[in-house]
Amino acid sequence: MARFYLTTAIDYVNSRPHLGHALEKIAADVIARYRRLVGDEVRFVMGNDEHSQNVYRRARELGLEPLEYCDRMEQEFRTVWARLDISYDDFIRTTEPRHRAAVQALAQRSFDRGDIYEGVYEGWYCVSCEAFKQDKDLIDGKCAIHQREPEWIRERNYFFRLSAYRDRLLELYRERPSFVEPETRRNEMLRVLEAGLEDISVSRAGQSWGIPLPFAPDSVAYVWYDALINYISAVGFGSDDALFERWWPASLHLIGKDITRFHCIVWPAMLMSAGLPLPKQVFGHGFVLFKGEKMSKSLGTVVDPLDAIERLGPDPLRLYLTKEIVFGGDGDFTWERFEERYNVDLANNLGNLVSRTTSMVERYRDGQLTGVPVDPAVEQAVRAAVEAYAAAMDDLALDRACHEAFRIVDATNGYIAASEPWMLARRDDQEALDRVLWTAVEALRVAAVLLSPVMPGSAKQILERLGAGVPDVSALSWERDTRLQSSGTRTVTRAESLWPRLEPADRPARNKEQTVSDAPQTPAPAPAPASTPAAQAPAPASGDDRISIDDFMKVELRVARVLSAERVPSSKKLMKLSVDLGGETRTIVAGIAEAYDAEALVGRHIAVVANLKPAKLMGIESNGMLLAATGADGRPILVSFDEPPAPGTRIR
Repeated sequence: MARFYLTTAIDYVNSRPHLGHALEKIAADVIARYRRLVGDEVRFVMGNDEHSQNVYRRARELGLEPLEYCDRMEQEFRTVWARLDISYDDFIRTTEPRHRAAVQALAQRSFDRGDIYEGVYEGWYCVSCEAFKQDKDLIDGKCAIHQREPEWIRERNYFFRLSAYRDRLLELYRERPSFVEPETRRNEMLRVLEAGLEDISVSRAGQSWGIPLPFAPDSVAYVWYDALINYISAVGFGSDDALFERWWPASLHLIGKDITRFHCIVWPAMLMSAGLPLPKQVFGHGFVLFKGEKMSKSLGTVVDPLDAIERLGPDPLRLYLTKEIVFGGDGDFTWERFEERYNVDLANNLGNLVSRTTSMVERYRDGQLTGVPVDPAVEQAVRAAVEAYAAAMDDLALDRACHEAFRIVDATNGYIAASEPWMLARRDDQEALDRVLWTAVEALRVAAVLLSPVMPGSAKQILERLGAGVPDVSALSWERDTRLQSSGTRTVTRAESLWPRLEPADRPARNKEQTVSDAPQTPAPAPAPASTPAAQAPAPASGDDRISIDDFMKVELRVARVLSAERVPSSKKLMKLSVDLGGETRTIVAGIAEAYDAEALVGRHIAVVANLKPAKLMGIESNGMLLAATGADGRPILVSFDEPPAPGTRIR
């Protein structure tokens, strides 16, 4: 069993975590859960950075002692991480005795080696960064990150001979190109190294909030020097030699791109000075942007992850931040986009597949299935997706891995539409029906396993409904559970929708100053009312009943693709459909339930009237009318296409 030691950056506690923090922690959790899934022994460490002067000032503003304030903020952070289902194994705080021991032990090693010396620093200092800045780091005289003017300070400090390690760091980058990922971050660091390094301060004088240096008790360790050492203090350096021997070096440091210089240049030099092994890899991820700005407390561009959780739940947020942002690059968050992807990926796609699959097993097999050979075409598609998913995860391409899992969802939806199990049931082809149902259940089960690192709670619920439940998703095994099974029995359970579709009326009004809108500024076409397909326009009172071409052109007929369908409770005739009108999703209620099975409609291209006023049927607002003929038996027959055009195409 391989060991995998994973860390995230530890967080300042001068305020609560925002969505930028959540991106990193969710990504790390996805990686940790995947490594456990494939059988690795994982140690996943997060924590809080508490010796910041900003933290000290914030505590004093609130009338608290710094440690009392940090104790309170630990609970604030842990609450958010618990709500996001982050499965960390250890939580390190820089005020802990084990961390103090590690900082003093490492500093003493470097001092004894002659790599720490006393000197005077004079230059720019950004209070928000708590970092010294050179002129080249400033833009228009301001910190590039916080957009504030730094202070000019002069003080006697202890310095680390970073300049002495330039050549060894360049050699490291040549010998281990994967030490820094992605490539853009590695190239940035190479340019810094090639330009030359300056020695850096490792202490602050005249301050008591911090860890005293062992060779200079009147000076405390500079916050960045202190913070970096958490990665070894969390695994016993200076306090537990056996633990340290077991887990160091780290397999992966996951950090934000704005702190790569500390982690990819300063940190390895500190370890070299102390004679310790280097981490295997440092990955600098991008930012979550809001209104095109980095999420920052000081800039006021913050989204609280608890707001997103309250809106749609933790797993939809985990999926959005993992699937919609290319890992390593920047990504944007808007409430509109978040809600749109919830509907598309979960309500209409994965959630609909869960509902239709469990519904068919309940209807045709009373919820009981016995294993049969899986359809070869689906087996091939699933096997290819599983292999591609593993390759993507191993490359830390988390977004690509998500898309591979959804490839199975799409393939299964397509397989059901092509196989038409409702027709097999009508023809009493029980053998073929067994194969379709088992194949759909097995493919969906594997998709849930692949999604378990991203959506652990939802994956567990899906597996339970499919009769393949586990006590916890951590009990899943890659070798066993990503293989399609052809034997065994399953008790499949149908239940309420995992992700009810979010309708426009469900969306809360938002202050325009707090929201970035993705919607076009031009008015949308007027929504259309629902109607039974057989509804006809009333005949004119008298005269010619023909209409002019101008009248006809007022009717907006469009091609629509059915995304989901379900019977309306307490109605024999009505069916509720969600349809794609080409970039726009509509809900339509129509009287076709006696003529069509809901599962048979999904994926079908139909014709709709798209510019009628909305109407309510059985309490559901419907925005369209389906076109249908009346068959000899009086039942509606939907207008459809042999070679369907794209959704939204105008019918003339």
